[in-house]
Amino acid sequence: MAPTVHGVTPSPERLSEMAEPDDIVFLFDVDNTLLDNDRVQADLRAHLETNFGVKASDRYWALFEQLRSELGYTDYYGALERYRAEDLHDPRVLRTANWLVDYPFADRLYSGALDAVRHARQWGPTVILSDGDAVFQPRKVERSGLWRDFEDRVLIYIHKEQELDDVERWYPAKHYVLIDDKLRILDAVKQIWGDRVTTVFPRQGQYALDPREIAAHPAADIAIDRIGDLLKHDRAAFLRT
Repeated sequence: MAPTVHGVTPSPERLSEMAEPDDIVFLFDVDNTLLDNDRVQADLRAHLETNFGVKASDRYWALFEQLRSELGYTDYYGALERYRAEDLHDPRVLRTANWLVDYPFADRLYSGALDAVRHARQWGPTVILSDGDAVFQPRKVERSGLWRDFEDRVLIYIHKEQELDDVERWYPAKHYVLIDDKLRILDAVKQIWGDRVTTVFPRQGQYALDPREIAAHPAADIAIDRIGDLLKHDRAAFLRT
């Protein structure tokens, strides 16, 4: 949680002036890094097919991908709004919104995910650094329990690799460790921060296992098969780039 001064939360700029940089800050992605988002999508697909049929489900996911290409991030509610606009007279659509709101995200955390976060926390602050919309992604972080475990240190952007100056204002550090399942993101951040960041690539989820994505980007500094394997690395490993 951001500190307060005389009852007022300072701006990120003021916070960076007040705080000495940490030696190391750990930045964790959420989807397919700490939480099995592929499983969430599979559950949503099954829900749509059961309640609306395969044709309706396929249409929802087509709108979902269309919106992702326009926005650059996933927007589950936005896709649902577009689907509703095509079928205004089906009240069952509204129950899908409730299904999404109440989804048990805590049950989709990867085994060892919270242990990995606590392992890193012994050497420096742990921060969520995620992409996403302004409604569903915060809800996912809250419902999964991650918001609590990260003690309110949560940053959600549209394109996080373009917001590193803001990350530095909120959480100044001499060195960063970024844990993310997308080599594209790891490479983009590495090009900006260089030796100030150690990139960690958990090989989990559809993007991490896509041969085209692997071939298109350089390897991360550290690759692990699952997020729980972070426990096998000590502080020195994260500072060796």
